[in-house]
Amino acid sequence: MYRKLCRSLSAWIMFFLFWREALVHAGVTSSYVRKLSESKDMPIDSLAFRPPSGFNAPQQVHITQGDYDGHAVIISWVSTSQSTLGVLTYSLANDGSESNDVHCNATNYTFASYKSGYIHHCLVGGLMHDSNYTYKLGKGAEARQFWFCTPPKLGPDVAYTFGIIGDLGQTYDSLRTFEHYTASNGQAVLYVGDLSYADHYPQHNGERWDTWGRFIEPSTAYQPWIWTAGNHEIEFSPELDEIEPFKPFLHRYATPYAASNSTSPLWYAIRRASAHIIVLSSYSAYGKYTPQWIWLHDELKRVDRTITPWLIILVHTPLYDSNRAHYMEGEGMRAEFETWFLKYKVDAVFSGHAHAYERTHRVSNVVSYAVSGGCVPAHDRSAPVYVTVGDGGNIEGLARTYIQPQPEYSAFREASYGHAILDIKNRTHAHLMWHRNDDGEVSIADEFWIQNQIWMPRKSSDVVPRRILKKSFSKLKCSVCEQSPLLKRLLNAA
Repeated sequence: MYRKLCRSLSAWIMFFLFWREALVHAGVTSSYVRKLSESKDMPIDSLAFRPPSGFNAPQQVHITQGDYDGHAVIISWVSTSQSTLGVLTYSLANDGSESNDVHCNATNYTFASYKSGYIHHCLVGGLMHDSNYTYKLGKGAEARQFWFCTPPKLGPDVAYTFGIIGDLGQTYDSLRTFEHYTASNGQAVLYVGDLSYADHYPQHNGERWDTWGRFIEPSTAYQPWIWTAGNHEIEFSPELDEIEPFKPFLHRYATPYAASNSTSPLWYAIRRASAHIIVLSSYSAYGKYTPQWIWLHDELKRVDRTITPWLIILVHTPLYDSNRAHYMEGEGMRAEFETWFLKYKVDAVFSGHAHAYERTHRVSNVVSYAVSGGCVPAHDRSAPVYVTVGDGGNIEGLARTYIQPQPEYSAFREASYGHAILDIKNRTHAHLMWHRNDDGEVSIADEFWIQNQIWMPRKSSDVVPRRILKKSFSKLKCSVCEQSPLLKRLLNAA
């Protein structure tokens, strides 16, 4: 009787674990059906775009990290007249310390028939970690005051919360995404490309860069947004006699590229809290021996997982997704860099471009490239999780059509607008949450715990538990059933 009971228990555990493994790899296509109405840009005179009062008041204020380790910020803004507005005053908040003045140069540009305002970029360095600073732009009646908080000192168990937004645009759906994010506890934004969608308009209407800058100022003036360039930032338009790629973007949105030895503002790296964040450019050369290839090769060697255990990649075009919109456009970069992502144990790769949300399992395709035929991505616990967050709400609308049936590498996918939150807890665990707009600011439509590749490594094979079961359960004896280390191990795994 005891022998039969033991065998029955063993069989049930085998059955449970088999389906547990199957469910872990089963993909989910959300059954949620979002409204089918088109996304429409807010009008130029929308309250969301209203300029500040005063003839020459600073506007479109935004900050980003200004160095490699978080001791500096780049503060940027636009003024309609150059006058004296290239002056920035900052100080530690509420400690009575003296104010510091920084004088900044201004630049402007033309694009087709549009002429920009005066764009100021100020590098403010020598800041203390984990401190609140106030800053004032301009003087007299035109002055405006803001504040920001510097990140904690680098360390392996430093908790930090990132928002992740992509393909935002400036529609009513964009506004909902933005409002939901600003109501969250995000401390900085990882922006995965496609900003204003000004190129959607005739002659790439530059006013739509201005409206977008004013639209996002309620967040960007107070916390850093880490910028990634997308295809809508290229704006290469020979028909308009505009042949300088990324011209408006590079004039408006500075990045700390030199601090990470990059030769281009379009690819760079920063370290913040417990994360090492690498930004890549999908639309710059990345083949062997190109500047971006050489830089990434060297930057990955600089990563110190004892200080920043979380290694995160931002790139606009997804390397893995199953949406028919832009399907496999990232295959060239995947083929070039995936072996490096495995070698250096990248934890997560965040992208935009496809206007939907999708999260993959940990997968790789390094034996044979998918374009050669007869090969599909395989589960690989040493690979990153790939997450597409191109669902900010832009005027092009949602990408609703997916590859069917759902590929095995796809864990969850849904064509809805929203944003993601990456909540790093410590060196071993981070919590990824995706918020669907239609559910309100506190509702989570998808969530996933990411285990760190270095400090919480997982077994390289997905089928080890079943191999152990097949080989070992026949050897169980009833007399040691309750004390069996294997049985305890399987029960714990269950």
